[in-house]
Amino acid sequence: MHMLSDELKALGAITYYGEEKVLQGVLKGNVPGEPLAFMAHVDTADDVPGNGVRPVVHRNYDGKDIVLDGVVIRTDENPDLVKYAGGTVITSDGTTLLGADDKAGVAVIMEMLSALSSDPSIPHPDIEVYFTPDEETGHSLDRFPYDRMKATVCYTVDGTEEGVIDTGCFNASSAVIRIKGMAVHPGSAKGVMRNAVQAASYIAQSLPASESPEATDGLEGFISVMDMKGSVDHAEMSLILRDFNMKGLERREEMVRTIVRSAESIYRVTVTFDIERSYCNFSEVTSSHPYALERLRAAARSIALDITENMVRGGTDGAHLSTHSIASPDIFTGGHNLHSVTEWVALEAMERSLELVLAIARGSR
Repeated sequence: MHMLSDELKALGAITYYGEEKVLQGVLKGNVPGEPLAFMAHVDTADDVPGNGVRPVVHRNYDGKDIVLDGVVIRTDENPDLVKYAGGTVITSDGTTLLGADDKAGVAVIMEMLSALSSDPSIPHPDIEVYFTPDEETGHSLDRFPYDRMKATVCYTVDGTEEGVIDTGCFNASSAVIRIKGMAVHPGSAKGVMRNAVQAASYIAQSLPASESPEATDGLEGFISVMDMKGSVDHAEMSLILRDFNMKGLERREEMVRTIVRSAESIYRVTVTFDIERSYCNFSEVTSSHPYALERLRAAARSIALDITENMVRGGTDGAHLSTHSIASPDIFTGGHNLHSVTEWVALEAMERSLELVLAIARGSR
């Protein structure tokens, strides 16, 4: 964050970095108009190793499979990859993720500010930028300096495929289930043993396979076991629940409660569990601020960019901003296979993202 802060100051931005650990930069406008905000997160996922990243730049990409250290990025599994034949594709060396989620977004925003600060002839209102920590844990906006944000529209730059704009996301809950059993010698267990790990297995197996992440796509929601550990004496498991419709999320939450009560009865264990809402679908707030999408669509037309509006199967910082009535459409960065050692991003897609955010920033309302 301190490096980004220094770069922001060098571009003429006013910076703030307080106890919230969110970096704010404000580039003063040269025309009247409502301020606009842009946001990206600086943390990366921990699904695969993320330290010691060694980016590999594939210039004049030949349109074929990309062979890395121990893994192959296959064109038949990545149909978008061949679109960038002759261009520049960036990957890791195959032993770590790349971190384009969301380093690519950070780079696009910083390049936007660089272009605006170096060319005073480009008209723009006040531009606020925010770089947040902990997005991947879902807690990046727990302590956000809302009192410092003057914009009512904040475009997150944290999307994927070129041309795709996310206008909504999942409603999300998480559940932590703790099971207390009774451990005794298995030779004298009849009527006495209460097997916590068996109860946990029952809960996991009782979740409908047709509503798992592996079996759903599009606008379908899911329930997924993310972690499970334990022994006869005690066990613990964590679940995530997702649905684009709030009633659908509530149905899944009640399903988990029913299954937990059944496990408690069958295995005679004691179960405590908490279900906590993580974030909400931001589409309703975005719709209530039509200016947010109108400006984005007009910007896309001005640079001859065809866009597709999409509901993202995940969450963004914009989902948290929406609880404060801030509209937050999510702009693509060009990243693919996020959270994976096969992650890749095309430089040309990042450049198109840069063109779009510059077109959004340009001018006044």
